[in-house]
Amino acid sequence: MRLQVQAQVPIGPYIVDFVCYQSKLIIEVDGGQHQEQVRYDNTRTAWLESQGFTVLRLWNNDVLANRAGVLEVIASVLVQCSTLTLPLSRQGRGDSNR
Repeated sequence: MRLQVQAQVPIGPYIVDFVCYQSKLIIEVDGGQHQEQVRYDNTRTAWLESQGFTVLRLWNNDVLANRAGVLEVIASVLVQCSTLTLPLSRQGRGDSNR
């Protein structure tokens, strides 16, 4: 399955940098201005998480200078997102092969 990512998407009262609806993952790329708006970012993240999204914040510098590392972090979070949304079997163990 190929994941689809959209940029600059309105979700509720906010516009997110990137969203993958299939995995319910939001990626925010933050610059230095975010150090001055921590309270706003925390409120925003809490609201987005209350809507079922996982919010991953990355620094601009890392995205530009460490793409491999950033992709590794994103891949790791995607794996976590997919394990959180697996349907449960009748036994409630998440193993649908039983």
